[in-house]
Amino acid sequence: MTDSEIEITAELVHGLVQDQHPDLAGLEVREVAGGWDNRMWRLGDELAVRMPRTERAPDLQRKERRWLPVLAPRLPLPVPVPVRNGEPSARFPRPWSIMTWVPGEPLDSAPISRGEDTADALAGFLKALHEEAPAGAPTGADRGARPAECTDGFEEFLRAIAPGGVAADVRAVRDVWDDAVAAPAWEGPPVWVHGDLHPANVVASDGTLSGVIDFGDMFAGDPAWDLAAAWLLLPAGADSRFFEVYAHADEATVRRARGLAALKGLFLVLMGQNGERGLPGGKPAWGPAGRAALERVLTSRPGRPSPARTSLPDRSRGRH
Repeated sequence: MTDSEIEITAELVHGLVQDQHPDLAGLEVREVAGGWDNRMWRLGDELAVRMPRTERAPDLQRKERRWLPVLAPRLPLPVPVPVRNGEPSARFPRPWSIMTWVPGEPLDSAPISRGEDTADALAGFLKALHEEAPAGAPTGADRGARPAECTDGFEEFLRAIAPGGVAADVRAVRDVWDDAVAAPAWEGPPVWVHGDLHPANVVASDGTLSGVIDFGDMFAGDPAWDLAAAWLLLPAGADSRFFEVYAHADEATVRRARGLAALKGLFLVLMGQNGERGLPGGKPAWGPAGRAALERVLTSRPGRPSPARTSLPDRSRGRH
């Protein structure tokens, strides 16, 4: 199913709610901007309807239905929790979900002003999330692999970005990536990983982190995939505080995380570039976020042992 095959409107969402959850039909339906695999609509003040718009979205929603009720009670920040299931029908051929609404503004439109508080909140959240996952927990698909298995994607993003599209020293970014590829693999048990922490998947209020959303890519695996958020989400210099509070990242994990932050930063730049060109799926606001993340990757000094102190050449610390 693609967007062109069925138009998801407020009228459609209201009709689905009225058909399957009539006790909620009196609540106002309002569209929420953004979304990738799902479009989202507010349902009253405390709920949201997630409507799948890609082929993989229904499976991601089923994963959230299964596991978020297990994870949410032990997490220190609000996360969306499924409260009602929507079933395929004549109105709409895919499953859909009603979730709790997490208040706040996405970080790509609400900058952080309280860096130390945000570092503490993010580290505390990931410490609580990164517990050993049980048997039967989902495994990663396109996420979760060692950096060495993602080199084709790194090169693809780098080639696709327009000349001059990355403000950072491209050679230095490649050095960070090469160091992540050379770092030892995760040897601990698979832990719960959000898997897709970037500025549009966290929300902020009063200048600090106030919630984490969109767990469709969660999996059990290497925590480095989430620790990359130290550079993707936090203001410059806050990564040191983050790693001190998180306290469980060894040198190899930080090296992998830093490389993954570079990979994700390139992806954000590419999506921003696509948005500026009016291409499908493009996100104009993501370009500046990606370039800022890359700059932070190259100038950071994490509190835990890190590649910035060990194996990266000095030129990785410079910038244009």
